[in-house]
This record gives sequence, structure tokens and C-alpha cells, in this order.
Amino acid sequence: MADDMIIGAAKLTEAVEAIVAKGGSKAREARMVAENLVEANLKGHDSHGVGMIPRYIDSLKEGGLTANQTPKVVLDTGPLLRMDGQQGYGQVIGHDATVIAIEHAKKHGLCAAGLYNAHHIGRIGAWAEQCVAAGLVSMHFVNVISRPIVAPWGGGNGRFGTNPICIAVPRKGKDPIVLDFATSRIAQGKTRVAHNMGKKLEPGIIIDDKGRPTTDPRFTVIPPHGAILPFGEHKGSGLALMAELLGGALTGGGTGRVPYEGKKRVLNGMLSILIDPEKFGTSDHFQSEIEGFLGWLQDAPPAEGFDKLRTAGEPEREWKAKRLKSGVPVDATTWAEILSAAEKVGLKSADVAKIAGVKG
Repeated sequence: MADDMIIGAAKLTEAVEAIVAKGGSKAREARMVAENLVEANLKGHDSHGVGMIPRYIDSLKEGGLTANQTPKVVLDTGPLLRMDGQQGYGQVIGHDATVIAIEHAKKHGLCAAGLYNAHHIGRIGAWAEQCVAAGLVSMHFVNVISRPIVAPWGGGNGRFGTNPICIAVPRKGKDPIVLDFATSRIAQGKTRVAHNMGKKLEPGIIIDDKGRPTTDPRFTVIPPHGAILPFGEHKGSGLALMAELLGGALTGGGTGRVPYEGKKRVLNGMLSILIDPEKFGTSDHFQSEIEGFLGWLQDAPPAEGFDKLRTAGEPEREWKAKRLKSGVPVDATTWAEILSAAEKVGLKSADVAKIAGVKG
């Protein structure tokens, strides 16, 4: 097995783009998928980065993912939208659905947008960042239809997906606040990364197939499966339930109760609520209070072990600055899986390695 490597963001994007294109995606889609995945890596979320490509390609080959789709509007009352993702690449569906929702929020002051039947829409913070760039507050509730991998509080096996929730607030002339978190103790992809790197997890994060505490991430990656625990005990479990019902049921999509048949597809539903502070009539007051409160908040002395206080979204920006300079780390197992995925769509692994600027 080759050593772990560091790959420049531009080269890594080109390599992933080539694989997606060879899988049948048109140029815009291949580029958007690649850029979105690498952006997740850049922001320190390797769980939602290029390591997802092997699963996407398997899903594409199985028919659970369909190339070159766009969100289909099935309901439009103005402030209310519902869209069918048509099993398309979530990196495109999520972006295009958010564009439509932003247009409606700008026109009406408010938009509640339901998206269902989209293939894995990735890091939800990407869509929140899209909203705050347009000057909008946004809230997102997401459910996952795949193998249930998160145990409810007090439960001994999986019943939820990682069911993320994201809330974002724009700041005039400054970086936004973007709170984006899984309702599980850890994102499922992070357990995959740990497994691929041969690392143990911290105690109290996962259980094995018998419902017993374990630190071995294999129980969330290969059979027999265990489960990830919810964060915050009953609080995380309760938020996961709400994300399931709002992101899945209310949008018109499904919930995670469907029997798992071993398919690689990952379908997401997402309820997004967008608010225009300008039309709400509090924009100037809102911005003034944001800055006043953040100043007061960050004036608190750092606790022992912390260099400073950070707001949501700041760690991701720090990670990106670092990785743009030093490159994106890809462990040997993940890289081998990516090369294998390329071979499945007829692209030689040696060619992918050449594009990425690394040895095969």
C-alpha cells in the first residue's frame, strides 16, 4: 500500500472531476461535484470530501444515483416550495435548489423549501453559505435514507441517519456564522476515515453489534454493524427525530424506516427556511446586535487549553487557509478506494494518479 499523501486542491479537484465525468456526468456537473467534495476536505470535513467518491460510483452503477439531473419543482406558492431531487448528484441538486429558494426568499421575504429524493447532498454548510452570501438567514433540517447508523438515546442499534442541522447568519462585511452539525456524536464519514487510517475512536462514541461500547470504527463501516451514539444523549436524539420528520416526512420524501437492502445509495431530504432580514424590517438592528453580542462574547477570557474563542464557521475557514497552502491529506486506503472507483467507470487508475500529480 502506498504511503499517505498530500495532494494540492486544484489537482485533486481535477482528478475527481475526471472520475465523475467518466461516470457519465456533463462538464458542469462533474466540476460542481468535484469542487464541492474538495471544498469539504479543505474545510477540515474529510468525512464529506473526496472519500465519498467510491460510494457515489457504486451507487451510480447500482442505479441509486442518476447523473445529469436538476431539481424538479412540484409545488410553488411563492413562499412555499417543494422540489424533487430526482436521485441526482446532491452537489448539483443542493446548489440549484438553493438558488431557487434564494430567489423566492428575496421576492417574498421568506421561503420554506422542501427538497426530497436527492442523492447525498454533502456538507450542509455549503448551502447555508450560499444563503448568507445572498444576505439571508437560513435554517436546514436534513434526514438520511440509507443504512440507519445512529442509535436513539437508550437504544442498542441504529434507527437514524446522522441527520444534520445547520443554521447560518450573515454579517455585513464580515465572515458569517455557520453552525453545521450532525446530531450524532460524530459524522459517519469520520468513522470511515478513522477505519481507513487504522485509528481507534474516543470512548463513548459508538457501540458494537451487541449494543456494547467500543472504540473500533469497523462496527460502523463493515458488518456486523453497530451504531454511532447521538450527541448530548436525549437532546441529540430528539433533534435527530425532528430532522427526520421535517427533512423527510414534511418535505414529501421518505423517512429512514425503509428496510435496508445493502444498497450504496444515500438519499437526503432537506427542509430549508430562508429569511430576508431586509424585508423583515430589522436588518440594521440585526447587524448591530450581532456585532455587539459577538464583541461581548469574544471578550470572555479563553478557558485553560484554548487559545481563543471561536464562532461557528471560523474553524472551517482556518482549516481552509491551512490546506490551501499545504495541500489536502488523503490516506492510503481512501486513495486506493478512489482509484478503484475510477477503474469501475473505465478510467485507468494510473491516469487518475497522473492528473492528481501523485504516484499510483
